[in-house]
Amino acid sequence: MKARKPTQSSCCGHDDDHDHQSHTTAHDHTAGHSHDDDDHDHSHDSGDLKQEIILVSIVVVLFLIGFILEQQLHNTPYSIAEYAVLIPAYLLSGWGVLTSAGRNILKGRLFDENFLMTIATLGAISIHLLPEAVAVMLFFRIGELFQESAVGRSRKSISALLEVRPDTANLKLNGEVRPVSPESVKVGDMILVKPGEKIPLDGEILDGNSQVDTSALTGESVPRTVKPGETVLAGMINQSGVLTIRTTKLFGESSIARILELVENASSKKAETEKFIRKFAKIYTPIVVFLSLAVAILPPLFMNNPTDADRFRWVYNALVLLVISCPCGLVISIPLGYFGGVGGAAKRGVLVKGSTYLDTLAAVNTVVFDKTGTLTQGVFKVTQIIPKNGFTEEKLLALAAQVEAHSNHPVAQSIRTAYGQAIDESQVQDYKEIAGHGIQAKVGNQLVIAGNDRLLHRENIAHDVCQVDGTVVHLATNGTYAGRIIIADELKEDAVEAIRSLRKIGVEKTIMLTGDNQSVADGVARQLGLSGYRAELLPEGKVEAIEQILRESGKGKVAFVGDGINDAPVIARADVGMAMGGLGSDAAIETADVVIMTDAPSKIAEAIQIGRKTHRIVIQNIVMAMVVKGFFIILGAFGIATLWEAVFADVGVALLAVLNANRVVR
Repeated sequence: MKARKPTQSSCCGHDDDHDHQSHTTAHDHTAGHSHDDDDHDHSHDSGDLKQEIILVSIVVVLFLIGFILEQQLHNTPYSIAEYAVLIPAYLLSGWGVLTSAGRNILKGRLFDENFLMTIATLGAISIHLLPEAVAVMLFFRIGELFQESAVGRSRKSISALLEVRPDTANLKLNGEVRPVSPESVKVGDMILVKPGEKIPLDGEILDGNSQVDTSALTGESVPRTVKPGETVLAGMINQSGVLTIRTTKLFGESSIARILELVENASSKKAETEKFIRKFAKIYTPIVVFLSLAVAILPPLFMNNPTDADRFRWVYNALVLLVISCPCGLVISIPLGYFGGVGGAAKRGVLVKGSTYLDTLAAVNTVVFDKTGTLTQGVFKVTQIIPKNGFTEEKLLALAAQVEAHSNHPVAQSIRTAYGQAIDESQVQDYKEIAGHGIQAKVGNQLVIAGNDRLLHRENIAHDVCQVDGTVVHLATNGTYAGRIIIADELKEDAVEAIRSLRKIGVEKTIMLTGDNQSVADGVARQLGLSGYRAELLPEGKVEAIEQILRESGKGKVAFVGDGINDAPVIARADVGMAMGGLGSDAAIETADVVIMTDAPSKIAEAIQIGRKTHRIVIQNIVMAMVVKGFFIILGAFGIATLWEAVFADVGVALLAVLNANRVVR
C-alpha cells in the first residue's frame, strides 16, 4: 500500500531496558513526467530522441527542396512537384499536432494550441502557402526537440539520485527462508529479520534479542531492547541481533499501513494547482480564433465589389494573425523553465517532483522541521561530563565505561567510544540491569549505579539536579553521587548555517516539531536559533500542529521537512513537503514533494531559491511572449506583417524564451 500525492504536469498546454531516555531516526520513488492522453507524448528516451532528430532532419531537407521549388515555380503555384515534396514534410512534422487537435475536438476541448496551429496551417495550405504551413509545424517540432533534450538531461539528473530499495519479508517455511512481498505474509507466519533490516509486519518475537530503532514510528530518540515475548511493529529497524517473529497482523492492518492511511487522508486536503497557461488559453485561444474570422470575413463585407484579391488579402491577414497568436513560445519555454529548475535542483542534490512544487517553494515564508534525522544526525555522542564530590572528568568517564562494559545499549556504546581505552572487564562483577532505571554493578570494591533520575530517587541518593537537557546517565558510588554524563544526538554540521540561510533569504519563521521531550527540544531550538518548537508530539499531534501553523501563515506557504514514517502525514499536509532522502523512510520520500537527497538541511534554502529563480524566469517568459505577440497581432490585423514575419516572430520568441529558461540550470 503506497500513498502518492497527485503529480502535476509541468508542461504548459499539457495536463499534466536501559531507560536512558528518548529520541528519532528512521527509498523508493520513481519520478516521472505525466501527460494526459490527449496531448503530445513528450517522453523520449535517448533512442527516441535520435529518431526525432532524424525525422526533423528529413523534414528540413524536404522543406528546403520545396522552398526552392516554390521560388523557381512561383508563377505556377499549383506545381505537383512542390506539393509532392511539401505535403509529406507537413505531415511528418505536424502529425502529432494534427492528431492531438483531432482527439481534443472529439473530447470537446476545441480551443488549444494544437487547434490553433492546425487551422492556421490548413488555412495556409488552402490558399497555396505550403512553405509557410510547413515552417509553422517544423519550427514547433524543433522547439519541442530543444525542450525534450533539456527535459531528458533533467530526468537523468533526477534518476541518478534515486536508489530503489524494495521492502521484503524473509518468510520461514518448512525450515527454509525465502524473501517475499510483505503483502503475501499471513497472520501466524514466521518471518526472520536480520540486523539492519526493517521489520516488515507487526508481530511477536519468538526468538532473539536485539536493539530496535523505533524512531520512525514513535519519535523516541533511544533505541529500545527487545526480547522474546515482546511485540514489535512494522517500520521499526532491527539494529543488532537476528529476530524470529510470528506475525500478528496483515500488512494492510500494520502500523505502517495505518500511518500511510493518514497520509492519504492528509493528501486529499490539498488542492491541485492549475497552471496559469491553461486558464489563460481558455480565454485567449477562442478570442484569437474569432478575431481571425472577423479579419477574414468582415472587411470584404464593408467593401464595394471586393475582388478575389481583396478576399485573399484579408484571409491571408487572418492566417498571419493565427500564426502570430500560436502560443509556441509559451508551450516550449514554460515547461522548459520548470524542467530547468527541476534539473538544476537535481544536480544540487534536491529532487523536486513537479513544477507546481517549484511555484510553491517560491512562496514559502515558514519552514517547519522534524528534529531527529533532519536537524540532528541521529547518532549519540557524549557532549558533557559533570563530575561531583571529588571526581574528575577522566575518573567519572572511566567509571561509566567500566559499569557499562557489558551493555549493548547505544548510550553505553557512546560512553565507551568517548572513553576510547581498553576496559578491564574482570573488574566488573555482579552486573545487573534494573528495568526502566539503569545498571548496578561492582567495579573493584565499589558498588556503582548508572542510570536515570528515577534510579537516584529509588536509591535515595542526594543529587543537585533532576531535569537535564539531553539524555543523561547519572552515576553514584557506594551511595554517594559521583556526577553525570550528558549524551546528545549531535546537530548536523550545517544545521545552524541552514537556519541562518533561511533567515537571510527572507523566511520569516523556523519551527521544530518533535516527539522528543521538552528539555531536549528546548536545547536544540536555542542552539539553532529557531523561532519556536513543539515537543512530545505523536504523529497525530504533528498533523494538528501543522494545521495550526498553516492557519497562521496567511498568504505565505508552509514547508515541512522530515525523515521518519511518522512525518509522512505532516509532509502530505504541508503546502510543500520535504523529505531527507539519504536516510529517510520510503513513506516520507513517497509522500514528499521535494526530497533532499544529501540529507543536508542547508539544501532547504537552496531549494527555495531555485523555486524563486524558476518562478521569475517563467514570469519573464510569459510577459515577453505576451508583449511581442501583442505587438505583432496589431501589425498582422492591419496587414503590415507577412506570414513569414509571423513565423519568425513566433520562433524568435520561442528561442529567446528557451535561452532564458536555460539560465535556471546554470
